[in-house]
Amino acid sequence: MNQQIYNTMSGKKEIFKPLKEGEVKMYLCGPTVYDFLHIGNFRGAIIFNLIRNWFEEQGRKVTFVYNYTDVDDKIIKRANEEGVECSDITERFIKEFETDFGRLGLKPHDYRPRVTEHIPQIIELIEGIQKNGKAYEVEGEVFYDTQAFEGYGKLSKKKLDELEAGHRVDVDGRKKNPQDFVLWKPSKAGEPSWDSPWGKGRPGWHIECSAMVKSILGETIDIHGGGIDLIFPHHENEIAQSEGCNCTTYANYWVHNEFINFGAEKMSKSLGNVITARNFMETYHPEILKYLFLSAHYRTKMSITDDKLLQTISALNRIYSSLLLASSTVKKVDAPGEMDKAFGSKLKELDTKITEALNDDFNTAEMISFIFEGVRAFNALGFANKGKRNPIHKGCSEAFLSWMKKYGEMSALFNADPEKILNELDEVLISMKDIDRSKVEELITKRAQAREAKDWAQADEIRDELAAMDIELLDGQAKAWRVKVSE
Repeated sequence: MNQQIYNTMSGKKEIFKPLKEGEVKMYLCGPTVYDFLHIGNFRGAIIFNLIRNWFEEQGRKVTFVYNYTDVDDKIIKRANEEGVECSDITERFIKEFETDFGRLGLKPHDYRPRVTEHIPQIIELIEGIQKNGKAYEVEGEVFYDTQAFEGYGKLSKKKLDELEAGHRVDVDGRKKNPQDFVLWKPSKAGEPSWDSPWGKGRPGWHIECSAMVKSILGETIDIHGGGIDLIFPHHENEIAQSEGCNCTTYANYWVHNEFINFGAEKMSKSLGNVITARNFMETYHPEILKYLFLSAHYRTKMSITDDKLLQTISALNRIYSSLLLASSTVKKVDAPGEMDKAFGSKLKELDTKITEALNDDFNTAEMISFIFEGVRAFNALGFANKGKRNPIHKGCSEAFLSWMKKYGEMSALFNADPEKILNELDEVLISMKDIDRSKVEELITKRAQAREAKDWAQADEIRDELAAMDIELLDGQAKAWRVKVSE
């Protein structure tokens, strides 16, 4: 298996060689649970879901860890604002995250550790760093001594002298070096705290992941992932901590997903254009979010615009319409299915192409394009234009459904009931295009009356008026109309 992965550490694609053949240890930085997550937080969750599933499809056993940061300044601030305990905030938003995660249909992680469950391991790790001469204590606060770690900056390619020059003059004077960071901090009144060799306090942010990784996966893991915003300082500091304590490589491969933009602006809270995953899924649809992210390579910046959303809905409409056709064809033919050899060969050819794409740094953009090629090949068989279905129609439909299910389970896409989701996507289009449903229904009623009166000119006029509203009539079908989507 020639799986290539782009390694942020080396800045190039490398052949993936796991620590133990047939197994993969993988850690992805999870959320700080003080609010609903914005959709950018789910790009990593969605792509790493596919990465894990692809490894398992290849026969590898994956241990996948995704953490919750449940002690943090932001959590404390929100708890104080609401006059509740920090645990009330974290429990609430862990549940909200798991609701959103469940709506996306992603496979649960093997472990979802919480920081507060790993305080003894965090303290032990800090003691190990201190013992190795790479940490120092000042007034109950423990700092990492970045000058004492020779490899500091190797992931982000930052140099200590450049970092020092970039610091402002108001650096904490207790630090040996401006870029030294906190491992343990004394707690203030009313804040969560734990006993430690340095007094009552709580962990710094960076040390938490290092401790959870070591506790669950060991001193060295195969893959560590996260958004590119975590490369520095978070992941750089994780490396310094873990390697400073354990004296061995922390992670062999570093995988980082890019930002997303709304229009031309990067999504950030300071810009005021943050959309939570919850709001996105309620306004649009979970399937749209997954398709958007997987239709672009995880290392490319992507913009979410109305045009991009409409293109995604169009693509999903075509795919699910094909799945609906295949499903109804299977039901309509009682005889055993027969296979069209050319179609079967096409699916095998596409299997090979998808394998090559995913083995090339998990190129989901190409995977989606090849899935679409399979949809086009199925539609080209022309079943939709034939009144009576036969065993070949059934056999090809069964093969197509099975083929789509394989990649659907891998990507968490295409698993919904086709008829149901087509109707749901229609509702999204009605909202996006601001279509007046009552006016549409009124015009359809008038057209039906005109046709009954054999007033074909008026019926055609009304049809044209509806077409101008992007309404496609479905004469003779259970559903009378749908919204047209651009190809």
